[in-house]
Amino acid sequence: MTVTKERNTKETKIRLSVDKGLKESSIDTGVGFLNHMLDLFAFHGHYVLDVTVDGDTDVDDHHTTEDIGILLGQAIAELNQDKSSIERYGTAYVPMDETLARTVVDISGRPYLHFDADFSSQKVGRFDVQLVKEFFYALTMHARLTVHMDLLRGGNTHHEIEALFKSFAQALRKASQSSDVSRLPSSKGVIEE
Repeated sequence: MTVTKERNTKETKIRLSVDKGLKESSIDTGVGFLNHMLDLFAFHGHYVLDVTVDGDTDVDDHHTTEDIGILLGQAIAELNQDKSSIERYGTAYVPMDETLARTVVDISGRPYLHFDADFSSQKVGRFDVQLVKEFFYALTMHARLTVHMDLLRGGNTHHEIEALFKSFAQALRKASQSSDVSRLPSSKGVIEE
């Protein structure tokens, strides 16, 4: 099932489609480093992304990064709409040379983000690293996930961010995969919408 979302504001015009699968993605955000991170997210999460953006990157990359997070979150929520037999929880540790990141995901319907990452520098190329948290906050809130992300060891900032994106993608993939048990994974009998 392919989910397509669009967002048109004075700051960004975005068209994003997401499907589960192993095909190659097509990503053009106008922000080179973000293209790279989204490609890694798609590859490690087993998603196929098609993203085109016309954003105000002449100002900075904030609106583009945040708005992609919003749309990607909405699309993931729609892809995970049927919660009747998902695993619900997923955890992934990802090393990237000297760096180690951990992400834990609960497809809970209760949006919450804990993000603990002290990056080694403030920029990767021209990309402002504080936008990493903005991206994951927007995605988490709109996908209605509970997410805990921790950068356990650092070193190279590119590696730090890459490990976080990969660990998030893998944890989300594990949480959203089909369970062997055909029942809603909640002792309450409901997962919030």
